[in-house]
Amino acid sequence: MINAILVFNNHGKPRLVRFYQHLAEEVQQQIIRDTFHLVLKRDDHICNFLECGSLFGGSDYKLIYRHYATLYFVFCVDSSESELGILDLIQVFVETLDKCFENVCELDLIFHMDKEMVIGGMVLETNMNEIVAQVEAQGKLEKAEGGLSAAPSRAVSAVKNINLPEIPRNINIGDINIKVPNLSQFM
Repeated sequence: MINAILVFNNHGKPRLVRFYQHLAEEVQQQIIRDTFHLVLKRDDHICNFLECGSLFGGSDYKLIYRHYATLYFVFCVDSSESELGILDLIQVFVETLDKCFENVCELDLIFHMDKEMVIGGMVLETNMNEIVAQVEAQGKLEKAEGGLSAAPSRAVSAVKNINLPEIPRNINIGDINIKVPNLSQFM
């Protein structure tokens, strides 16, 4: 199981932090600092797997990471996960970010990472095209909802601008008959 996804820059500033087990804020901050120092001091030409049992309080935890440009992508996993599978997942994650943001940068991770491909420590999808399609569909839905959120105020202004010669007393919609009360006392 994936216990945490950490993305930080070359200076150790966290850009994306997801913990999939409950830990106190202080413990999370300590894990982020220790992880950064462990990964930073490793040479670029050595293995991207690192035992880190002491960080999570157990002996079977590993850090699997990749360094791309100015960002470190680190997955903290237990021993049930395949190291090569997680490296492949990191690659898919980075390529998907690049497709979604067209040149992903640190700010995209900070302000636009409300989409998830890992929930509760479990991978939802690994097909990059499917992930991108779902992110685009979610974006369209959010835009449509944004349009609907303004609908009540547009409806009120439309009703105010209706020029009726007289106020209707009965409204008939199919089998439904609505009697409108006399509203002249409120005008």
